[in-house]
Amino acid sequence: MFIGGTVISSVEFHGNMSLVIFMSGCPLTCRYCHNVELFEDKTEWSLEKVKEEIDSSADFLDAIVISGGEPLVQTDAVIEIFKYVRELGLKTKLDTSGIYPEKIRELLNLKLIDYVSLDVKTTFSKYRKITGSNVGFKVKKSMELINSNPDVHLELRTTYVPTLHTKKDILNLVDEIEGDIYTLQQFRNKNVLDPALEKVEVPNPHDLRKIAEEIKPYFDGQVKVKSAEFGEQII
Repeated sequence: MFIGGTVISSVEFHGNMSLVIFMSGCPLTCRYCHNVELFEDKTEWSLEKVKEEIDSSADFLDAIVISGGEPLVQTDAVIEIFKYVRELGLKTKLDTSGIYPEKIRELLNLKLIDYVSLDVKTTFSKYRKITGSNVGFKVKKSMELINSNPDVHLELRTTYVPTLHTKKDILNLVDEIEGDIYTLQQFRNKNVLDPALEKVEVPNPHDLRKIAEEIKPYFDGQVKVKSAEFGEQII
């Protein structure tokens, strides 16, 4: 399996100390992607090495988060890791773009996930503009599959890029999505896939909060804003 690294985090799975494992590889070309180094990373880890990494911190961990890249490029590896995590009695979280609904179905059927953070890039019909691929219908299917499982907590999140999104886009998007949490994330203009976006100003967190306050009445769940200045804020 190809893994770009790990980090201990108290924020990736709210209320839980987590080991985050970054899986390499992703078929999308999201212009604002800030994990560019994971696209072609071929650092190979054995399952035993992953287990050792988990075991070394297990005494103070509550959960394991598998992120990326797009982890489900390596579905078999994700399943192997999460099966081991289940043996340890830890919680599991998957960060995904949602472009592989059948692989998500497999993980749900195996009861291997407690929490999913689903990156919803924009309204489902406008995906090509952001990702380079017309895969919005697949993301919608993934959302529906996760929502059909009452034991899995679903967070939907969108990174707001001023030149790629408008407030109207976010309002339209909220009409299309359903989940437990919707998080509006602040775009970061460092180390992005499209160099042109390095010149785009980072959104003001107060402006993001205003958008979040406006969409809150239309989303049947918790609304958050995530920014470098203030961390996670519940609206």
